[in-house]
Amino acid sequence: FLIWQAAYAEYYTTPTYWPDFDEVELDKAFVEFSRRERRFGRVLNK
Repeated sequence: FLIWQAAYAEYYTTPTYWPDFDEVELDKAFVEFSRRERRFGRVLNK
């Protein structure tokens, strides 16, 4: 793993521990990810 390989990585954190991470928690992660606006380093013009 090299740091520049994670340049556009996005992380999702949850207070749910792994044994309790079920399909409902996974769906929450997918919803959160779908709300993100991927810009790949570009700056928004205002």
